[in-house]
Amino acid sequence: MANFVYNIAKGRVVELYNRVDSNDPANSAIVIVAINTSATDAALKDLDTLAAIEADGNTAEVTNSGYARKVLTDADLAAYSVNDASDLIDLVLTNQTWTAVAAGTAWTDLVICYDPDTTAGTDANIIPLTCNDFAITPDGSDIIADLTTNGFFRAAE
Repeated sequence: MANFVYNIAKGRVVELYNRVDSNDPANSAIVIVAINTSATDAALKDLDTLAAIEADGNTAEVTNSGYARKVLTDADLAAYSVNDASDLIDLVLTNQTWTAVAAGTAWTDLVICYDPDTTAGTDANIIPLTCNDFAITPDGSDIIADLTTNGFFRAAE
């Protein structure tokens, strides 16, 4: 579950997820980015684009061999459902696997983002949605992010 929602995405996470799931716009996607950061959550949540996150002096996208951003399109997403009994919406993603990630930079967090156009956009167009703690020290083995069991975001009262 998300440790925090970026200020730019508050009240929008479910809608942006739904836009990707509905293929509207056609080239939209959910993007998963692994970062290493020593910045505080308070500092990170004020950053409005993936480019701003990467420009933060205390934060960098990891560069380990075997790592690449995960780009999930409508075909990779399941429609969300409203749980009226518990008054919740949980957004889940399939478990994500990075194969044989080499030692090097430690991972501290996964940033789940919305990219409105994967064909023409840049990191300045990618909106960070949530930041999820993900402390991993790569050692050459596979890294699996379980985003199914607890999801990556919960909308509640």
